[in-house]
Amino acid sequence: TAGVSLTAQQPVNNVARVTIQALAAILGGTNSLHTNSMDETLALPTEEAVKVALRTQQIIADESGVANTVDPLGGSYFVEHLTSKIETEAMAYIRKIYDLGGMIPAIEEGYPQKEIAAAAYRFQQQLDRKEKIIVGVNKFVDGEDSPIPTLKIDQASEDAQIASVKKVKKARSKDKLGSALTRLKKDCREDRNIFPAVLDAVKCYASVGEISDVFREVWGVYRDPANF
Repeated sequence: TAGVSLTAQQPVNNVARVTIQALAAILGGTNSLHTNSMDETLALPTEEAVKVALRTQQIIADESGVANTVDPLGGSYFVEHLTSKIETEAMAYIRKIYDLGGMIPAIEEGYPQKEIAAAAYRFQQQLDRKEKIIVGVNKFVDGEDSPIPTLKIDQASEDAQIASVKKVKKARSKDKLGSALTRLKKDCREDRNIFPAVLDAVKCYASVGEISDVFREVWGVYRDPANF
């Protein structure tokens, strides 16, 4: 389901949103389904919220009957119309990207970034003008939302993990680690397959951050061009 559709306002409403989206996915023939928890816009989900998300799938699977046939919407003219519409619009994007020389030149020119930004702006305008309704956000607003419990991470767990990482870093061989990261840097610069070097670095207990530092040193950090 789409986490982007969840709202921080009246978060219990997200249960209904997720249910509708999950049902739509099943009607569309999905072979894998994840249902978002209602409180994901506020924090990591609580155990109760995760259970509700799981029960949503189980109710649809075992109570609704929607899974009793392979393709419940087979032959629907409306679904066929939507499929053709999506295909036409997707092919228009593919042709545009092809004309720009491929995806990499398109990104360098800022084309997909501009399209995403423009779509987000149009969406916000529709909300502001109430051409698009989101319950609890721009219509049926209660004023002051009732707070719901959110997950609190135990500080002791965080401290224990930090201590564990420090222990590993202290015990590992600095010479082996340095050699592994040097090899990784060399392979990056020579445009080789870096996967064996990454595995070697991991075996020497290099952290994700240390491996990523090598990538950043060789290739820099990508910045989206500001094209508006």
